[in-house]
Formats: sequence, structure tokens, C-alpha cells
Amino acid sequence: MAKILVAEDSETELALLKEVLGSTSHEVVTTVDGLAAEAEARKGGYDLIILDVIMPGKNGFQVCRALKTDPNLKSTPIILLTSKSEASDKFWGKKQGADAYITKPYEPMELLLEIKKQLGGA
Repeated sequence: MAKILVAEDSETELALLKEVLGSTSHEVVTTVDGLAAEAEARKGGYDLIILDVIMPGKNGFQVCRALKTDPNLKSTPIILLTSKSEASDKFWGKKQGADAYITKPYEPMELLLEIKKQLGGA
């Protein structure tokens, strides 16, 4: 069982994510903005972080970059899960250090497979 941090400001998307992740045995902690996500991640103990990009406070790109430059967190996998689907967005997400980039709408199985891969199970 992994401990996963999810940052998503949309109540609808967060409910969907909770439903998808609820089918796993992972412990899920949620936040609704970038500043809270970064603060929570810095507490440590997370095996994986899932970030929306468009959020209040700090966007997912900014949070990803901040976490990936922290020596204590740089090895924690980060999945950007966002509606920003342009090639330039994907390029920028990877440049910020994201380990995976999934665009909304997404297939729940796609997300679950990526989580498994990032946690070393694939």
C-alpha cells in the first residue's frame, strides 16, 4: 500500500479521483490548491504525488518544480493530471520534472496503470 497525495481544486474531478483510487488499497490524502499541496508534500512520507496544473495558490507546474528541486523529495514520482493538452504543456510539465503527464478526460485504467508503473509495479 502506497501513500498518495492528490492536489485537485475541482470538486467533481476530486470526487472522480477518490472513486478511482478508492478501488485500490492506497492511502490517499487530498488538497485543493498548490500551496497546500506543496506544504503537505514537504511533510514527507508520500510514495506518489498527483497534481492538477490549474489550481489556486501555485499551479501544478510550479509545485512540481519546487518539489523536484528539493533533495528530500526529488525522487518522489509526480503525475501531472490536467486538462492542458497541448504539446507545449506536456513538454513544459516534463521540463518541470513530472514523471508522467496524463490529460483529462482520462480513462481510470490509464491512471491506475501509470500509478502502478510509478510505484515500481510495472
